[in-house]
Amino acid sequence: MIEEPFAVGTSLLHRRDARVKIMAACALTLVVALTGSFLVATIGLTGATLLLFGARLQAGLVLRHLLAVNLFTLFLWLTLPLTYGGDAMTTIGGMAISHDGIRLSALITLKTNAVVFTLLALLSTSSVASLGHGLEGLSVPPKLCFMLLSTYRYIFVIHQEYQRLLRAARMRGFVARTNLHTYKTFSHLLGMTLVKSWNRARRVHQAMILRGFTGQLTPLRQSPLAGADYLFLLALLTFCGGLAALNLL
Repeated sequence: MIEEPFAVGTSLLHRRDARVKIMAACALTLVVALTGSFLVATIGLTGATLLLFGARLQAGLVLRHLLAVNLFTLFLWLTLPLTYGGDAMTTIGGMAISHDGIRLSALITLKTNAVVFTLLALLSTSSVASLGHGLEGLSVPPKLCFMLLSTYRYIFVIHQEYQRLLRAARMRGFVARTNLHTYKTFSHLLGMTLVKSWNRARRVHQAMILRGFTGQLTPLRQSPLAGADYLFLLALLTFCGGLAALNLL
C-alpha cells in the first residue's frame, strides 16, 4: 500500500476539506511559481512555512523530503553561476561567476521550497482517496478521478504480483547479472506482470459491473463544506491575491 505518513493527524489543516486544500494549494503554488520577484517569493515561502508548522508534521520525514528537493537546487547553484552569463561578480580559477546566475539560483531555491512547503502542508495532510474525491467535487472529469483512485487502489497489487514472479524466478536459481540472460528474464517478468495486471483488471471490472458500478466511485463519507473551511479558503485566497497584486507593482 502507498504510505501516507502525513495524512493522519488532528491539526487545523488535517481537519480541512480536501476540496478547500486543493484550491488553496493551486492558488498559492501558481502565484509563487510565476513570480520573478524576490519579495513575493520570500513572502510566499514565509506563508508556506507557517502552513507547514500549522500542519504539525513529523520533522524527520519533512527534512528527508526537503533534502531530496534541495539536492536539485544544489545542482543549480553549482551550474547556473558558471553558465548563465551576464555580468561577472568574481572569477575563480579562470571561471567567471555570474551575478545573474546567482540571483536566478536564489530565486529558484526560494520558489522551489515555497511550493514544496505548500504541497506538504496542504495536500499531504489528506489521503489520496480524499484528494481524488475532492478533485471530482471540483468538477474535474470523473474519468480522470476514477483513474487516479483506481491507480492508488491497485498499484500495490501490481507490485505484489511482480515480487511474486521475481521470487519464483529466484527459487529456480535466477541470479541477476549484467548479461543478456538477465535482461531477457527481467523483460519477461515485466511482460508477465503486464499480462497478469490486465487479467486482474478485467476481473475487477466485471465484479464491479455485477455490483452496479456506473463509472463513478462514491465516497463513504460526503460532508458539505463547514464554515471553518470557507474562512480558511478566504484567508488563503486573500493572501494569494495580495501576492499577485504585489507582483504587479
